[in-house]
Amino acid sequence: FTAYTCFLCSCFLAEGDAGHRRSQSCSPSGASLWGPLKELWETVEGAVLRRQPESVHLLDLQLKKHKPHFVSLFKNPAKSAEQREKVRKASTEGIAIQGQQGSRLLPEQLLTELRSLVAHQQPHFPGLTRGLVAVLLYWDGKFCVANSLRSLIQSRQGKTFTLELSGELVALTTRFTDELMSQGLTKRILSLVSEINVTREFERLQKERGLGNEKHRKEVSDLIKECRQALADSLFSWTCQSSLTKDDTLALIGHLETMTAEADGSLDSVNLALVMALLYCLDVSFLEQGTEDREDLLQALPLLTERQYVSAVHSRLMDSQPWKLPGLQAVCRLAWALALRALSQLPQGSALVEFTEADEALADQALLGDVFLFMKEGMLGCESCGQEEFYIRRIHSLITDFLALMPVKVKQLRNRADEDARLVHMSLQMGSEPPSSLRKDLDHLMVLIGEFYSKDIFGLELGLEFWCPTESLQHTSLQGSYLGMALQRPPHKQVVLSKFVRQMGDLLPSTLYISYLRMLKGLANGPQCAHYCFSLLKTNGAPHGDNIQGVAGSPVSWEHFFHSLMLYHENLRRDLPNPDTSHYRHPPLRGITQRELEGLTAFLQLLTTIVTWSENARLALCEHPQWTPVVVMLGLLQCSVPPVLKGELLHCLAAFGKSPEIAASLWQSLEYTQPNEYLTFILGSQVELNEIESSCEEYPLTRAFCQLMSTLVEGSLPVNLGAGLRVPGFEPYLTFLRDAVFLPFPTRAYRRPAEKWEVADAVLEVFHKLLRDYEPQPSDFVQEMVELQGEQVPAHKPPGHSIMFHLLNDSPMLALCLSLLEEGVRQLDTYAPFPGKKQLESAVLHCLCLLDLALQKEVMFMDLLRESQASLLVSPLEQLLQGVSPQTRRADHIVNIARYLYHSSSNPEAAFQSAKILRHIARYPNIQMRLVGDFTHDQAVSEKLMAGFVECLDNDEAEEGIEKGDDALKKIARIQHETQIHILNLLITSLELKTPNLALYLLGYEVKKPVSSTNLQDPGVLGCPRSCLHAILSLLQRGSEKRSGPLLSRQAPHLAELCYQVIYQLCACADTSGPTMRYLRTSQDFLFSHLQHLPFILPSNQIAALSQMSWLMKTAAIELRVTSLNRQRSHTQRLVNLLLDDQPHTQHAADGESGMEEQTRSVSGFLHFDTVSKVRRKLLSVLDAIDFSQDVPELLQLDFFERTQIEQVISNCEHVNEQGHTVCNVKLLHRVLVAEVNALQGMAAIGQRPLLMEEVNSILQQVVERNRVRRSLSAKRHALQSWRSLVETLLTACPADLIPADDRQLIIRDLLLDLHDKVLSEDAAGELMPIVAGAVFTLTAHLSQSVLSEQQQGAGLEGAASSGFASIANSALHLILRKLLDFILCTGGGFQRLRAHLYGSLLYYLQIAQKPEEPDTLQTGKWKSMWERLTAPEDGFSKLQRENLAIIESYGTALMEVVCRDACDGHEIGRMLALAVLDRILSIDRQNQWLVYLCNSGYLRVLVESLRQDDATLQGLLTPQPPLLKPLYIYESKMALLTRVAKTGQGAVELLRCGLVSQLMECQVFDMIPDSDAHRVMRDQSGFIPSPLDRYRQILLPTLRLFQVILTSTTTNHQQGAAQVLQWLIVHADTIQSLLRCQELSMRALQELSLLTGIISKTALPGTRLKVKSNPISNLSSLLQQRLCLSLLGRLAGSERERLLKQAEMAAPGESAERREEMEVAMQQVCANIMEYCQTLLLQSSAQAQFSICLFGPSGGEPAGRDAGRADLSSTLPSVAYSRAPSLGLVLYLLKNSAADFFRFHQSHRQSLGKLQSLEQLPPEELKELCQGLVSGPGGVEKISSVQRSLLAKRRLVQLINNRAKLLALCSYVIETCLFVLWRHLEYYLLYCTPTDPKDSLLPGVSAYRSRLGDGRGLGLSRVSQQDLDQLQTEMATGFGEALQRKLLEVEGLYSQVRSRYTFIQALVRRIRGLLRQPKS
Repeated sequence: FTAYTCFLCSCFLAEGDAGHRRSQSCSPSGASLWGPLKELWETVEGAVLRRQPESVHLLDLQLKKHKPHFVSLFKNPAKSAEQREKVRKASTEGIAIQGQQGSRLLPEQLLTELRSLVAHQQPHFPGLTRGLVAVLLYWDGKFCVANSLRSLIQSRQGKTFTLELSGELVALTTRFTDELMSQGLTKRILSLVSEINVTREFERLQKERGLGNEKHRKEVSDLIKECRQALADSLFSWTCQSSLTKDDTLALIGHLETMTAEADGSLDSVNLALVMALLYCLDVSFLEQGTEDREDLLQALPLLTERQYVSAVHSRLMDSQPWKLPGLQAVCRLAWALALRALSQLPQGSALVEFTEADEALADQALLGDVFLFMKEGMLGCESCGQEEFYIRRIHSLITDFLALMPVKVKQLRNRADEDARLVHMSLQMGSEPPSSLRKDLDHLMVLIGEFYSKDIFGLELGLEFWCPTESLQHTSLQGSYLGMALQRPPHKQVVLSKFVRQMGDLLPSTLYISYLRMLKGLANGPQCAHYCFSLLKTNGAPHGDNIQGVAGSPVSWEHFFHSLMLYHENLRRDLPNPDTSHYRHPPLRGITQRELEGLTAFLQLLTTIVTWSENARLALCEHPQWTPVVVMLGLLQCSVPPVLKGELLHCLAAFGKSPEIAASLWQSLEYTQPNEYLTFILGSQVELNEIESSCEEYPLTRAFCQLMSTLVEGSLPVNLGAGLRVPGFEPYLTFLRDAVFLPFPTRAYRRPAEKWEVADAVLEVFHKLLRDYEPQPSDFVQEMVELQGEQVPAHKPPGHSIMFHLLNDSPMLALCLSLLEEGVRQLDTYAPFPGKKQLESAVLHCLCLLDLALQKEVMFMDLLRESQASLLVSPLEQLLQGVSPQTRRADHIVNIARYLYHSSSNPEAAFQSAKILRHIARYPNIQMRLVGDFTHDQAVSEKLMAGFVECLDNDEAEEGIEKGDDALKKIARIQHETQIHILNLLITSLELKTPNLALYLLGYEVKKPVSSTNLQDPGVLGCPRSCLHAILSLLQRGSEKRSGPLLSRQAPHLAELCYQVIYQLCACADTSGPTMRYLRTSQDFLFSHLQHLPFILPSNQIAALSQMSWLMKTAAIELRVTSLNRQRSHTQRLVNLLLDDQPHTQHAADGESGMEEQTRSVSGFLHFDTVSKVRRKLLSVLDAIDFSQDVPELLQLDFFERTQIEQVISNCEHVNEQGHTVCNVKLLHRVLVAEVNALQGMAAIGQRPLLMEEVNSILQQVVERNRVRRSLSAKRHALQSWRSLVETLLTACPADLIPADDRQLIIRDLLLDLHDKVLSEDAAGELMPIVAGAVFTLTAHLSQSVLSEQQQGAGLEGAASSGFASIANSALHLILRKLLDFILCTGGGFQRLRAHLYGSLLYYLQIAQKPEEPDTLQTGKWKSMWERLTAPEDGFSKLQRENLAIIESYGTALMEVVCRDACDGHEIGRMLALAVLDRILSIDRQNQWLVYLCNSGYLRVLVESLRQDDATLQGLLTPQPPLLKPLYIYESKMALLTRVAKTGQGAVELLRCGLVSQLMECQVFDMIPDSDAHRVMRDQSGFIPSPLDRYRQILLPTLRLFQVILTSTTTNHQQGAAQVLQWLIVHADTIQSLLRCQELSMRALQELSLLTGIISKTALPGTRLKVKSNPISNLSSLLQQRLCLSLLGRLAGSERERLLKQAEMAAPGESAERREEMEVAMQQVCANIMEYCQTLLLQSSAQAQFSICLFGPSGGEPAGRDAGRADLSSTLPSVAYSRAPSLGLVLYLLKNSAADFFRFHQSHRQSLGKLQSLEQLPPEELKELCQGLVSGPGGVEKISSVQRSLLAKRRLVQLINNRAKLLALCSYVIETCLFVLWRHLEYYLLYCTPTDPKDSLLPGVSAYRSRLGDGRGLGLSRVSQQDLDQLQTEMATGFGEALQRKLLEVEGLYSQVRSRYTFIQALVRRIRGLLRQPKS
């Protein structure tokens, strides 16, 4: 054994440690010698057998590299103790390495590495030590060389066959093999075949402990045998194609001389190959074929060109020295004799006359050597003889050449046979022994022919050459022939052979009778041969004169045969006593002698062969009135004849039963073989079985009966079988088969051990067929009764039902099936041959099929059983399989089934069924957990099971997509592939179930600890076994390092798709994701190596290619997300670059090549803005691979069926398959349609049946096509969805800085344009549009975000205005917009949900051109005059906006129509977005074209009128637990749009014309103010659903805003707008008043008040009230409003203001700054509005102060105390009449506060502006503080990048600056209005007011109001005393002092002058000062 190890070590050292770097393929190259040899074989196989493109170049390289291996075939480096010692001392002294100078010290580490190289392979061979693995690799390496040699030689061009390979390849291999041949290949092969011997090798290995368990021994012995076979086949293939040289031929003959046979006299397959090699050397029959290269072949034939060659071979074969096998010598001599005879007939043969004359003598010697007997026993006895087509052809030519070329010899043989027959006849008559010198050459020849032609696995029908088509001469179809002459003469050889068959049958001596029948049986093998043989036997029986036998015609004729059968039947029937069982025990055999028995058997076998092949013969014989073969044979079965003969009779009946017509009558005959009795046949069979066969221990009759049943049940069972005499049905037969044959079979005795399994196989085959054809029906579960002899008896169920019932119960039948499975796997585990192994395997397969079928049908069976409520008890089979086995006392049935996977290489079909069963069982979660326990319970079993699954997945031979009906190897390859599919589906199903499950165990995850704690390793590392995950990865990795990409995705697309799906599921599942992704990333670099080969293009299987890409992209998306979250930048960066780069890759050579390839792939239809040298981005080429068009099958054209009904039937047959596609079950549909056709009655229906079936066929084809289309669309959807999620992950989840902003924009541009191009093409499928729309939405959002962030980072638009917008050119943006609008339009009327995405995209797109918020520096108007502003150049934003609008308008009303329609009707989200789009477009549409369309087309009126309809739903929203909030959001969108419309004067007028205000007046929702406290309990905890009060405000605020805008816009028609709004205020007066009285001034309440007060102040303009008809109520309400407003001013101007601001800060400490700012703005706004209202009222009452109304009382004292405002407040008093007017001191107080605020705000504004200008210099702490409010979550500021931080700080500063600017504007306005109000009041009080008696109370009532209107003096407040006025003047003078005046003038200097209101404050201050200074009156 050390020889092996040292040999491997030296090989490893020779290659250094290169093997360690080699990638792991399905069989990874660990052993460095074995690795390259495996690679060599893969290259040869790829070139010669798979014909892969570009393989010639690779093959050339490999052959140059490995030539020494071929030259010194199988030679090991010489073993020496010295070398061994070297290796031993390598770690101390060093060792010389091939190809390196000096010696190299091998540290212990490297020796460890050497061991690890075999250890690298060890996981592939679980349970074996490193040494045992080394033995396997050693022989596998040799096998690779031998196999490569064989394939190379087979690829040569030659005389026998061609592989149709390219000329270049053939030239290469021919040149290479010629060189090998010239260097002595033949002799090397012959010596190796002699040297290598399994026994000898095993002895050596045994001695060195180099043999392991049974499996290892079997694998090693198989490899050794395969090596020998491959070498012998190489030589055989050479001689098939080319000639050997003289020396090589003589060496071959020399080898054959010493050859020995096996124990049974046959040659082994290796020796047979060498014999065939010599026979091909001596073959000249190929010259008869007359092919075009005949002349070349003649020149190359040494038999014709080399005299010495002929001479040497001739003398060697004429040598009288006997060989070890005389029969073999005879064969070679016969072949040489025939070659010489053929040569003598060629013109070139005249030169060889001295040799050719010896042909007769050679033939005689061959015959004396029993040549035909040896050919039958020695050559045909070898199993491989019938499995090699060219062996068969050569033996055929040998036999036919002998008959054709040596007719004299054949004649002599016949004469000799006749002579011998006479001698035998005489000796029989005289009663003496026949002479011993009799020769049986003709007998042997006939038996050889019969034996040889009876096996025809290739369907060559070579026996046809023995039949001359004579009957065609009189055939009616040959009317054209003249005088019966055949049109074409058959070849001479065929005529001679046909003559031989006929002449041998003439006057046939009795000794040759059986041999002749056997010959005919062989020659009748095949459809045409059987027909000719039938005709021969028919014509032979034609009467011509009376014969001695008294029977007309030849003894070899149908007439003679059937006549004899009838005679036997007559005689035996006469002897038949009463059918008493005692007589069966001693059958009288005096009727038939042994010789007759053999003759009858031979005849029956011939008859069976003919009727098996020829249907015409079956029918003709059955319908013959005199012969009635079926009746006669059934009759004979009742007679006492030996079981063997009965068996033959039953085989023959089974052959007849192949025709349905005969089968039906056969059933009846079986039932009534005796008159008035039934089932005598079965009763007889039972007696035979129990009495005769059991005692003889042989069961031919039972086996034949099972075969008959098997044939008959394959057709259809007669429904009323046995009706009339018994309960009809198959039940008695089934009971007999089950209870008498199957159940007792293990306990019976068998003389021939194999027969035990033959019986089991035969009976299980019947059960299998019965269950396979059974479909559970409701009627099976209802107990039907039948009438029998006047009684009602229960009817039998169908046989399938009975079998199902037995399998779904713990029945003896199920127990026996399971024990058979256990026995089977136990026998297979021995790996030893035993008698009946094949039949046992077949029986096991039938058992597995039964279980599989039961699992498939049980669901329907049990459903129907439940529905029928029958009293049957059944259990699910998967539960029964968990039962305890009586043999092992363990619950191991499922484990036994799974163990068959371990034998997949020897038993692929059993493994396939096993995988199917496991997959059925795996659907049940409760069983999965038990299974994991069972599978892992015993360590040894667990390892075996794992190895079994892995071996099935690892299978190299499996192939996909092979059509059925191919040869055996391809069938096996297909089954192995299906097994892999089932295992992967098992994994996929299991992974969806809860842990622990089977998949986790099989994929190598922890099942006893938490799954996430698994640490996945390469196989062999840390004792990790090779799991299914490793197998899946190695399947996928094969070829992934090459340029062409993973092999699996091309060779087995569906398998690859499932592999990718398993990996995706592992990555997507939370438990397995971590370990899996870690392993894939670190050990495999899986994703990168696969993504670089995207897209997968498979023209033949587009669906699978798309699915593969889908799973891979989804996995990639997860990987990107995970690596981004874990901050593994380099990993993320690598994948991002791979997917997005448009520069050619230069990382790998392979990548470079693929880059070039992609570049040549056209980029048609793609807009390039960049240089040409770029390549297509990976993401785009994946998109290219998804074909958006989908061909749809045409409508059915039906003549007979009704289309609507057919469509209904098709939809009824539809179901959702495993992949989730809705498909039609074609098999079910076929059954339904055929049943429909069969149900038709009448002659017309029968005549039209073929046409009906044709139509059924066309329907089925249509449905198959529909299924394909659905699957295709689903695959495209899936692929597009995955592509989209990958794109979205790239843009969203990956760190933004991985893709630079400019690249990001270009990438998004490319993706958007390509997506649109594809979706806008004529034939794009509508089903894909929604996904595209979603992707477009995301991409546009990111484009908008990217452009905006680039602008914020200061990319500045002023400079870029000319070329484009940010990094992306304007032209590209326009193109995107056009395509987006095209997409919106092409969706037409439908697809509203889809358009929602597109509207979203459009909004994001339009946002790009929206100018960002700029800081208000308060300097704007200072320097720029109006002219300068008008002539300033257009900035980038305005330009883009203008161009966008132009593009939108170019689409005209079509686009308007779509958007408006969507805004008015349809899905809620679609409506909201359409409304938003309208809003956005109206905001940029300066020409108002859209507004005009909106008005003219009536859409605006529809929107306005819908407000009234919204009222009820909005009222519903105010309940404590609201329904959905959708109506609220739509209402808000609608109001936003109407507000936008109202912003233009034209729009506002249009809205008023549409009756907007009157619609809102009727809405009652405004009057339903919810109680703020009542619903606090019902609050939504999450804060998502707003409180009822907030919801009310969400309804009210938009309305108020809308009114405010209308009032602002309708300047010209002001009175009309204001009057309508005032009307609304009056209608909802109560609501307004309660809002103005609001106790709790929250932020929202202040917003409400600011809007409300704004509206009130604007409706108070002059002239408004005249429009509203004056009535007391309206006057009262307006007066009330006036009072409430003034009291509100008191509250907000007073000290309550500070309290409110503090309260706001307390409520939201995190957002305190912003909250405070908002509150300040709102308060200032309310104050400004109320002061404006006061100013308006003052101006409205009169232009002069003396007639003016007075709003404030004559008191100048400031409001005192904390509740200053409350002192003047009257909201708590019950009546209006007694409320007190606020004092003028309040105005003064407000003026002072505002002035103070102004300076505070001004200071803050200046500071923020400074910070903004020096943003870069700000300290980090300050930046953080600025960002705090804009980033949510704790520690949010820390996580963001510095660039992001400065952007946020900038945004916050702009916000601050603009807020302060707004406050400054409000303050200055409040100051101005306060001054005006103060001046008007002081002017009145101090100049015009007449004081009255102080006793009169102040009654500002209605009467006072009226009197003021009436008397014109305008006393708003009557009865003011003189004292009041004096006090007022004093207080005012002190309040309005010098300091305040200075401040006010400073405000004007700082602010008002900039705003161009020059000296307003100055003038008022001067006037007030003047008033206060005048002397008191």
